[in-house]
Amino acid sequence: MKIFRATVATAFFAAICAGSISAQQPRPGTTTPTTGTSAPAVNVPETKIALLNSDEFGDPKTGILRLVAAMNRVEKEFEAKKVELQTLQGQIEKATADLAKVGPMQSAQINQQQQDKIDQMKKDFQRRGEDAQAAYEKRKQEVLGPVIDEIGKYLDGYAKAHGINIILDVTKVQGIVSASDSLDITKAFITEFNSKNPATATVTPPK
Repeated sequence: MKIFRATVATAFFAAICAGSISAQQPRPGTTTPTTGTSAPAVNVPETKIALLNSDEFGDPKTGILRLVAAMNRVEKEFEAKKVELQTLQGQIEKATADLAKVGPMQSAQINQQQQDKIDQMKKDFQRRGEDAQAAYEKRKQEVLGPVIDEIGKYLDGYAKAHGINIILDVTKVQGIVSASDSLDITKAFITEFNSKNPATATVTPPK
């Protein structure tokens, strides 16, 4: 079931790097006049680009501790629902196997009654699964949303503090074939964020 995959939906991180292009003032550069003409002065900004892999934020061992804790919290809250759905699925599979086994020895009427029961169980399973999925997504937004917003704000501040104009998330930007390891700020950012933001600290939801 997709609902119970212990991963962070990458859509959550889209907002992080979408706003990570720092609105710093461009630094004045130098211009070379065209020979024989007087070209107008042009400010050429000095651009510093860094790369980031937001998929690593949710790594249970090396990721952002506060985010991982929030993920685990949501998974734990839905553990009982997961077991409930797994149990119902097992009952459906058993009933289907039993019918296939004894069907030839029963009347068509009994077979139909049992099949109707299985069909009803399947409908019930689908309805419960859809309800659980909707509840799971809502709860994930409630718990992870504030953490994601906090990471995004910290990332913007991190970029400004290190003179970074643009941060490219390699999980979102296609076409990056190769780049120097020195451009990757993922581990450095995670380390700094974890040191300043303990996993147990309370996150205040944005108003």
